Amino acid sequence: MRLATHSGGRLGVVDGEHLTDLTDALEAVLPGRGLSLMRRLITSWPAAVGTLRSLQGPRRTVGELTLDAPVPDPTKIIAAPINYRDHQAEMNQDFQVDGLGVFLKAPTSALGHAGTVRLPYHDRRFDHEAELALVIGRSAQHVPVADALSHVFGYTALLDITMRGGEDRSTRKSFDTFTPMGPWLVTADEFGAPTDVPFELTVNGRTRQRANTRDLIWGVAELVAYTSSVMTLLPGDVISTGTPAGVGPITEGDLVEVTIAGIGRLAVSVSAEGAVASPTRGAHRGPVPPPPPA
Repeated sequence: MRLATHSGGRLGVVDGEHLTDLTDALEAVLPGRGLSLMRRLITSWPAAVGTLRSLQGPRRTVGELTLDAPVPDPTKIIAAPINYRDHQAEMNQDFQVDGLGVFLKAPTSALGHAGTVRLPYHDRRFDHEAELALVIGRSAQHVPVADALSHVFGYTALLDITMRGGEDRSTRKSFDTFTPMGPWLVTADEFGAPTDVPFELTVNGRTRQRANTRDLIWGVAELVAYTSSVMTLLPGDVISTGTPAGVGPITEGDLVEVTIAGIGRLAVSVSAEGAVASPTRGAHRGPVPPPPPA
């Protein structure tokens, strides 16, 4: 099943080019008011899925709607640094995920499909990083690898937008709009195993990243298991699995698109309108990114 959050918090089921809006029906039956409808649905999923399939609502064309981040209010966005060996090589890093652990991005950095990434500074480099992300379906603490996938509700495409420099990762990656997700969430039963999933990123139509999740250093199950040993995972939390080689800069006017098999295409534009000089001095510190593509 493909579930989309749209139009400022409404929720629907996507079927091809159409979306059935179930917002009004779900509002009446889901507990957890104050949370997004998506988080309420994920939390209630075992009891709600049967009801969901029987609900009816207005049918809309997806292209006419504004799609929000699938989970607009996760308690945590967790990301894996250096989880592909080719990315480790291009960044000239001695360590990868098993030596670095994971890091947090601000939940307020979430952005939906067709949104605009807003670059805050005119004197810093900002890069794209295409990733497969998973959404947690039920609370998890110290989950063994063998049981980890049972805690995954679904999958989505994610862009980890990054300011290069020596500041802490959670600073460089947490600006508002720096975590585009979408275009929707595909439930785990429909998506299948996350172990052999090809994906591609283009900027203005030119391919920059092309990879497959079979090349992850820590796969989805290992990431869920490890992260749950550090922090309690809650329904709706997002874990991004890391980016492959091919990261590169984005600038004013760019169109960035990520296409993941079994999910679809996530696209965002880039704007530097209103950018100011960076108040921090990390520009010439930290890992050295690869040169821009010719």
